[in-house]
Amino acid sequence: MDAHSRGRADDIDPADQWVLNPRTGAYEVRPGNSGRESSGSSRTPEWSGGRRESTASRGEVPAQRNRRPAGDDRGGRPPSGRRDRRPPKSRRRKALLWTGGVLAFVVVAGSAGAYALYEKFNGNLDTVDVGDAGNKSVSGEGPLNILIIGTDKRTGTGNEGYGDKGSTGHADTNILFHVSADRTNATAMSIPRDLITDVPDCSTKQEDGSQKVIPGSGSVRFNESLGQEGRDPGCTMRTVKEITGLAVDHFMMVDFNAVKTLSTAVGGVKVCVAQAVKDPDSHLDLPKGESTIEGEDALAFVRTRHAFENQSDLDRIKAQQQFIGSMIRQMKSDDTLTDPGKLYKLADAATKALTVDSGIGSIKKLTSLARELGRIDTKNITFVTMPVKDNPAEPTPVTVVEEPEKAEQLFAMMRSDTSLTEVKKKEQAAKSKQEAVLKGSRAEPADVRVDVLNGGRIVGAASATVAWLQNEQGVPQSTNKANAPAKIDRTTLAYAPDQADQARALADIMGLPATALKQGTADAEGLQAMVLTLGADFKGAGVPLTGPAKAPEDIQRASADTAECAR
Repeated sequence: MDAHSRGRADDIDPADQWVLNPRTGAYEVRPGNSGRESSGSSRTPEWSGGRRESTASRGEVPAQRNRRPAGDDRGGRPPSGRRDRRPPKSRRRKALLWTGGVLAFVVVAGSAGAYALYEKFNGNLDTVDVGDAGNKSVSGEGPLNILIIGTDKRTGTGNEGYGDKGSTGHADTNILFHVSADRTNATAMSIPRDLITDVPDCSTKQEDGSQKVIPGSGSVRFNESLGQEGRDPGCTMRTVKEITGLAVDHFMMVDFNAVKTLSTAVGGVKVCVAQAVKDPDSHLDLPKGESTIEGEDALAFVRTRHAFENQSDLDRIKAQQQFIGSMIRQMKSDDTLTDPGKLYKLADAATKALTVDSGIGSIKKLTSLARELGRIDTKNITFVTMPVKDNPAEPTPVTVVEEPEKAEQLFAMMRSDTSLTEVKKKEQAAKSKQEAVLKGSRAEPADVRVDVLNGGRIVGAASATVAWLQNEQGVPQSTNKANAPAKIDRTTLAYAPDQADQARALADIMGLPATALKQGTADAEGLQAMVLTLGADFKGAGVPLTGPAKAPEDIQRASADTAECAR
């Protein structure tokens, strides 16, 4: 793939002895340990209390087991009469770890930061510069959207039977992970690979640094947004934005081999099937009920279609959601969190498996992202599948098309940052504080003064909105200011503190969410107008930007906190 780059790997020995810091409860590389110590070395950090921590009781770091000083026959046990104290869980380590679990691959990468092995794991990462398709910063204020892409590219041994021979990799598995602005909940929406859609023109960065525009395609499968005609993940990000109206901040991409290596590194993933499965195509062979799978079996589970009721890609998506949810729970378990050896293997496997955009293309940046994602409780992560229906243009449907009404409801909820889970009141404090701006007096429509700019995708949107405000909503002091200096993703209303009553009135008229209102610090001068800038989320005059309070009743969904058997 074009514009890949690989960081420099530092010659850090992962077998350097790690010890427990009782002040923090975290494992740390021995201070001052710049190289391999002799077998007789007994140097210990100041806070170690003059003894080495037991690897047997704390979990083992690779190649650490034979590094006790000569003559030490304690077998890893503490001196007689001293209890081997259990360390408190490091909050930072736990948050970083499960973030890799957040979508099966992310947080483990973040866990690398817990062990100060930045340079080594930086050397594992592949990055792609997607230009303006993504966000250059790790995160910021407001919601966060990450596109997880699983490709059908063949890498590693034993994968010859999967995917298309010689393929550069298509967008085979796709999950848009939407994180709420207050970081209390997330929606993971699967997009079927066989969805018929339009792929827009996209600019890709070549190896020589030049830019190449790949022409768009109409009415093709979604999976062709990657790999086909030289398209990179930025093209897939742009396609998702065209479909949903949601700007994608970052992407993370893995291939077949990642499922095998990560499931093995985590010690196996629990899955459940409602009926015994024996699929000759994928070679998946599972008894009815729960099984723990890894390696080839894990890959077969997330790839199989014929093992389930309808033998469709939608059934496979449900199985993939179950697999990812189970991996999240496994990564959060004490078996993982308290085992440094397992953590190292996970971090190493995850970073080797990942290709990411340059905005998060280092361990430091992934760690920062992990801190953001680590605030979400798994019970508040909801998996859903984009509402689709069989393609009516095909006598025997093999592809699907968007189910407009239901899909737009779901997209609108995500655009307005409405949770699909019941979040506790204390977790909603930040959102309630934001929504407080909508509480208070309202000015009369005739007293609302606003300049309207078009920063979205609809040609003539500012003019049409002003005509609607003046002729149908009684807002005569609205003015068309034509195009905004730059395109924006979300509609905003900028106003002065003494214009708050006008802002609330216009929010009611336009259907603006509380997050769209941006109050300044200084009062308005004279008859200064507010500034309404229409973004890519604007669908037309009279169409509210606030999403529905609830998703469609019959939409497919699952929680990352519970296990459901695949059928």
